Amino acid sequence: LYHVVSGSVLAAEVVGLDSATTLQGQPVSISIDGDSVLINDARVLITDIQAVNGVVHVIDSVLIPSGL
Repeated sequence: LYHVVSGSVLAAEVVGLDSATTLQGQPVSISIDGDSVLINDARVLITDIQAVNGVVHVIDSVLIPSGL
């Protein structure tokens, strides 16, 4: 659940955030690096894929909660 946040958060909203709380309960950091958006250290590659249960954003690495 560390890779999921509640609701449908589109890319236009993500760029205005500095963090988001995951369904696992721990936050992920959101930052901008030039033209790229980072979730923790993962670079967002594809945004706003509409799915029946929310919105998917493709990243280039696995998110691992702290403490593991």
